[in-house]
Amino acid sequence: MKFILIGTFLLSTICFAAFSQEKHNTAVPEKGLTKVSIMYPYAENKTFNIEYYETKHMPMVAGFLGSNLVKYTIEKGVASGIPNQPLPFMAIGTFYVKSLSDYQAAIGPNREAIRADFPNYTNITPVILVSEVVK
Repeated sequence: MKFILIGTFLLSTICFAAFSQEKHNTAVPEKGLTKVSIMYPYAENKTFNIEYYETKHMPMVAGFLGSNLVKYTIEKGVASGIPNQPLPFMAIGTFYVKSLSDYQAAIGPNREAIRADFPNYTNITPVILVSEVVK
């Protein structure tokens, strides 16, 4: 019985350590990356086609960014953090890039193509936040 308890304890300890290590090694953007968040505020009579955004618009913009792009994410708003309050954002697209200046150099010449694609998925003017990942 003593050996079973010790074995169970060791197995539990190994599993916990593996789980903890896996949790810390998830694909979290590295400190120092630039994060560009394109946020689409919710408002009455505004529309957002998340399927088009996911399959056409974001891949198009990602293509402009080339090797500077580390990853991008797409979030679909589902609720406010405060009960019975309107949704703050219908969607948020985020690019994680190595260099802000390279991002700007890639977006600049393609700005009109990016804007021309807006009517294909939304009638919302986005709010853009550029930030640095600190953790």
